Amino acid sequence: MLEYEFERVDCTGSGGYSFLGGVGLATVGHQEIIRKWAADGWRFAGWIPATQRAGGFIETIDLVFERETAEKE
Repeated sequence: MLEYEFERVDCTGSGGYSFLGGVGLATVGHQEIIRKWAADGWRFAGWIPATQRAGGFIETIDLVFERETAEKE
């Protein structure tokens, strides 16, 4: 069975993330967060836009982490 956790990350501080516009300096923060969770036994599973402006700019994202858990009987 898989267990999931989420960590919200702000993308507004350095230009944010855009599929067409590239990645701002916030990427360094994402890498640190992913490494922290990995050290605790979690695997990075992906990300989800959490808040987005009408023009498409993503303001915050949720990083998704997963790990195996013991089956509940």
